[in-house]
Amino acid sequence: MPTTKALVATNYFFPGQKKFYRGKVRDVYHISDKYLVVVACDRISAFDHVLPKPIPYKGQILNQIAAYFLDATNHICPNWKISTPDPNVTIGHQCKPFKIEMVIRGYLAGHAWREYKSGKRIICGCSMPDGMKENDKFPTPIVTPTIKADKGHDTDISADEIIAQGIVTADHWNQLEKYTRQLYDFGNAMAQKNGLILVDTKYEFGLKGEEIMLIDEVHTPDSSRYFYLNEYEDLQQKGLEQKQLSKEFVRQWLIENNFQGLEGQEIPEMTEEFINSVTSRYLELFEKVTAQKFEKTDYSEIDLRIENIVLMNLQQFNIQ
Repeated sequence: MPTTKALVATNYFFPGQKKFYRGKVRDVYHISDKYLVVVACDRISAFDHVLPKPIPYKGQILNQIAAYFLDATNHICPNWKISTPDPNVTIGHQCKPFKIEMVIRGYLAGHAWREYKSGKRIICGCSMPDGMKENDKFPTPIVTPTIKADKGHDTDISADEIIAQGIVTADHWNQLEKYTRQLYDFGNAMAQKNGLILVDTKYEFGLKGEEIMLIDEVHTPDSSRYFYLNEYEDLQQKGLEQKQLSKEFVRQWLIENNFQGLEGQEIPEMTEEFINSVTSRYLELFEKVTAQKFEKTDYSEIDLRIENIVLMNLQQFNIQ
């Protein structure tokens, strides 16, 4: 349950509730097989493990960034969001998810770089040119989908394999790829207006009836990687590491402290100083990507506040 410093978890039972799912970060309430109430908590995960201590305001930051970009991109692709009645809550349509994640990469970073460095020049059926350095820009962004795993890491897969295995139809794939490229281009243009580069990101889609909808979070630090625009060229020319706004710095801290989620490894102690530094990085990213000042939520009685506001909002759906 929530503390005065963080929203760790929730445990409600709403009218019409059919199912409850606790993800690594979000608590998801399925309502009347039509709607989702998603509560973004302050848990943080890395290497498929939820870390033992929460990050204050992280849930609010992720929820509000996602809502901001869902609203900003709904002219490109319809999405699941109906309302954001609370800083930590989004209410939306329940969709049938496609069993793939649409990853798009504008730059050779992260997983793509690790594959490239090992000698591979094809990832998910996409060719990567010879002679590239880490964090170089691709001539054209590449779409590198993954199959969503119930446990462990997601698995790379090509478009041809997705269609051949019947995971997604050819028509649906073509629309998903089109939406993915349009969303990335728009998101990167928004980022650059605010002095950032959207390096790579992932999108999830689902079906509401026959309509494809964008679901889950969009362009948040948990699903995206950002570089600083004004430093990018200089750092690349000098062969220096790019400073980035993403959750990657948490992974790097864990690696430096001998944890990568492997058997026998222990999660290092999360000091107050480290926790505060993570909050600060998330706050910085919120204000950079949205060009808005972040207003911290009040943690006093946050569990009651969320329950009451969700109950009030569910009344509009005439759920008994």
